Amino acid sequence: MISRNQISKLLENYDKNSITIGVLGGHSALDVCRGAHSHGFKTLVIAQKGREKTYTKYYKRREGIGFVDDVIIVNKFSDITKNNVQEELRKRNTIFVHNRYFWVYCNFRDIENRFMVPIYGTRDMVKLEERDVPKNQYFLLEKAGIRTPKIFKDAKKIDRLCIVKVAEAKRGYERAFFLCSSYKDYKEKSNDLLNKKIITKKDLIKAIIEEYVIGAHVNFNFFYSPLNDELELMGTDARRQTNLDGILRLPATEQLEVLKHIKPKYIETGHFNVTIKESLLEKAFELGEKFVAATKKHHVNGIIGPFALQGAVVAEEGREDIVIFDVSMRIPGSPGTLFTPYSGYLYGYSISYGERIGLEIKKALEIGKLDLICT
Repeated sequence: MISRNQISKLLENYDKNSITIGVLGGHSALDVCRGAHSHGFKTLVIAQKGREKTYTKYYKRREGIGFVDDVIIVNKFSDITKNNVQEELRKRNTIFVHNRYFWVYCNFRDIENRFMVPIYGTRDMVKLEERDVPKNQYFLLEKAGIRTPKIFKDAKKIDRLCIVKVAEAKRGYERAFFLCSSYKDYKEKSNDLLNKKIITKKDLIKAIIEEYVIGAHVNFNFFYSPLNDELELMGTDARRQTNLDGILRLPATEQLEVLKHIKPKYIETGHFNVTIKESLLEKAFELGEKFVAATKKHHVNGIIGPFALQGAVVAEEGREDIVIFDVSMRIPGSPGTLFTPYSGYLYGYSISYGERIGLEIKKALEIGKLDLICT
């Protein structure tokens, strides 16, 4: 594991007047670049060949528009961990903002042990989003005392509507979710997916069987600053998933007919903005604060910067509660949080995650605390 001391030494040799903010070309790269530019930083995108035009053409910096200053094109995303690419990043005094793409397309061990470039955020916590690693998100949520759905370790004990979260065979980073309400139902649906080779037996064994929470879905997108020890709510949103979204738009009678021929898929294709009642804000902040405290207690560095608690608001016996069923331990993928009012209530105008990250790096530079936010 690359130590914080090694990163501190790298930062000591950086030209603090010529910092570049780097990001992998996908997920939230444009948000990061725009935010970095708003605070005077140069931007660099590492793009995969064949998927680079967004950054080399459409949003490239030219004649006062666009926010992508430069692009390094690699044959595949994982090439970012090659020595020559790392050397180029260090030469440009790059602070790298990690996102989901970075961790999906690169090897966890390479990022943790070989990527000798300062990462804004907590380098070794993003892997805890995975459900098959020790002390993962479920462990942290439990230690934080945050309410989560009931988990069934034995499919034979399913006694209510559940969602089974199993990795796709072709794309392990996507989930082939399916719903079931009994063991018989579980066997029928899992066998169907196995026969169609959508999932594998190996992945089914590792699948999470989770109580399906009936409520209004909300992603609570937070930002924790170690510089001032404060938690901010950047915005709230929910996911758009295909082909589930299309099925839900049909009348119920037509849904039943379609479901005879098509299985729902939960592949994330975007987000939409939602808001919550002001009376729920305190409860949301309490969950965020509990999670931050748990990461500090059970992890070396604790969470740094962006993270999201994804769940649903449920109504029970005249009261409302929030149930969390997923955690993102890096910048969330929705740039639309900018258009919810919560950061504006704090700053006087709404700011994006990219701008908030730029502000944090700028402040750390000014007070000489870059090593507090980079790992």
